[in-house]
Amino acid sequence: MADIPRQPVHAQATAAWPRDELGISLVRPSRPARPLALAEAAPEPITIDAARTALVVVDMQNDFCHDEGWFAARGVDIGAIQAVVPHVRLTIDAAHDHGMPVIFLNWGIRADALEMSVGQLAFGRLFGRATGYAEAYRAAGEPALVTGTWGAATIDALAPQPRDIVVHKNRFSGFWHNELDAVLRRLDVTTLCFAGVNTDRCVLASLQDATFAGYDAVLIDDATATPSSAIVREAACTIVRQLYGFTTTVDAFVDAH
Repeated sequence: MADIPRQPVHAQATAAWPRDELGISLVRPSRPARPLALAEAAPEPITIDAARTALVVVDMQNDFCHDEGWFAARGVDIGAIQAVVPHVRLTIDAAHDHGMPVIFLNWGIRADALEMSVGQLAFGRLFGRATGYAEAYRAAGEPALVTGTWGAATIDALAPQPRDIVVHKNRFSGFWHNELDAVLRRLDVTTLCFAGVNTDRCVLASLQDATFAGYDAVLIDDATATPSSAIVREAACTIVRQLYGFTTTVDAFVDAH
């Protein structure tokens, strides 16, 4: 049986329609389930299918995480963000070990920011009190979070591997105006585990929209961080448990079996 010629694709994606003596087959057999139990989860222990689960790493970019990035230049305390990097590293390594796709969901906007709403831009500038999206903040003149710039790149400590997938977004939620949903459906993913920053902003918004799109959602609590107050962060995690999905820990994710 020969396949129709194709471009290289992710190992988990259906690469091509197979051809045999009867013609082209549109039969797509299901992959065998690979259950992983996460005993430490809330509001209930859960079992995920590693064959249909992806890890989504949100906004671990220089502009948020680096001392010379956009957040730091605006005077944001990024201590909590930097402290979570080793936890995210462990989570990514565990996802690779579990055979899950890892998707880096990063801000990546146009240099003219035309895809962003006036409201987004106003809040990004703090109504004129700070440097906003796509505005220059570095001595080098690079604009914040623009695709292809140093600030929009994933931090070196978590640099994507060739097998990983990078998807850009231009909203707090990663499910608007981009290819994320199409990529996940091509990979036959039904469950998303979330790590990254900021817990109460892009992580929560992406997780919420994931559930609206029909995905099961798991927040890896201690693999997320935010410069917001502790009570705001805990409120975000509580909302996840009450309305959208489950929370778990890095240790539980690493040790899942």
